[in-house]
Amino acid sequence: MQPSLKVPATLDSLSKIAEYVLAATASAGLDKKAAYRCRLAVDEIATNIISYGYDQAGYTGVLHLQADIDEQALTISIEDTGLAYNPCETKLPDKDELNMPLEERSMGGLGIYLALHEVDKFIYERINGKNRNIFIMYRIPSAQ
Repeated sequence: MQPSLKVPATLDSLSKIAEYVLAATASAGLDKKAAYRCRLAVDEIATNIISYGYDQAGYTGVLHLQADIDEQALTISIEDTGLAYNPCETKLPDKDELNMPLEERSMGGLGIYLALHEVDKFIYERINGKNRNIFIMYRIPSAQ
């Protein structure tokens, strides 16, 4: 597995991002369910970065992904220079709304809800004009 990945901030890069995440989860020894959850979370946030932080804003740029593995966890970060956006500040659907039929739900927030709830820990930072989304998946269940 390569230690980092730089890809254009375009939807065409999502397959390379998914391959990178799955290689990282395999290197970390995560089971299939945890690997799927991690890939889903990274994909949801990467899609939002590309769609809203770059495309809608009329920006171009790159996404820089970094995977780090230690004894306790796999940590994957996505760094970008798109519009500042903290997913943790998004109004997420509550349990009642999640149980409603799709046609009755309000638009937005579900992808971020999934991303934040599929990983063991999620951190957002804005440093020196860059967004950093950090996904943590524990390798050892007792580390949670």
